[in-house]
Amino acid sequence: MDAVFKALADASRRSLLDRLNARNGQTLLELTEGLGMSRQAVSKHLTVLEAANLISTVRHGREKLHYLNPVPIHDIADRWIGRYERGRLSALAQLKQSLEAPPMNTKPEFVYVTYIQTTAEKLYQALTDPELIKVYMGGMGPESTWEIGSPVRWKSSPDGEFEELGQRVLEAEPGKRLSFTWHTLQPIHRELFESDEAFAEAVKERSRVTFEIEPAEIPMMGIKLTIIHDGFDSPDSKMLEGTSGGWIMILSALKTFLEGGKLVADQ
Repeated sequence: MDAVFKALADASRRSLLDRLNARNGQTLLELTEGLGMSRQAVSKHLTVLEAANLISTVRHGREKLHYLNPVPIHDIADRWIGRYERGRLSALAQLKQSLEAPPMNTKPEFVYVTYIQTTAEKLYQALTDPELIKVYMGGMGPESTWEIGSPVRWKSSPDGEFEELGQRVLEAEPGKRLSFTWHTLQPIHRELFESDEAFAEAVKERSRVTFEIEPAEIPMMGIKLTIIHDGFDSPDSKMLEGTSGGWIMILSALKTFLEGGKLVADQ
């Protein structure tokens, strides 16, 4: 958190975050335009933000795209708002709305990064072992053999059954990468929509979820986990709207679980 607070203390870096909040997935050249700073100066600020895990980068062809990563800010909210403020969920909902930017058709639409003090093998196991999944996902989550082409079934309530929703494993490389199709929203997401019609329209969409696991750039930061949810039907995807907040919560709970912390449900 010290690195996050230090990064946010600089007005220029806050300005860069505001730019990514307005339009995610920008190149260094795009972020430099109109700032009155050299490209080298902007690059240095971006390095500080990336070190604090406030932004993440993804290669798209020859371009290096920068994405706002609200997970550390969520952690701050959980520590400095959640502990003292009863309206924590309301605060996190407002944080989600303020940080998410409209996705772009030709770029990964949803990219979050977190660093976890664990091993790549244990992280991959936590993503695929149903007994571990139900701990940090409150008895819910996916189940699969995790072989390419195999179905990914979901349990949307602790007392429910695993359902076949048409999702299939695309890639499964233990300790490195996991990807599967995302063919529908689970019933648990219904409350995020204003009407049954809007929810029904959202569940028709098709998309893809990918987890990339790699060593952190700085060894002491542990393992870097990047989640990319892309392939949405349109820039104003209702599916993206319904799943984005959930991924933030899941990543936070996963990190807490693997680092031996106490989950909210256990408190």
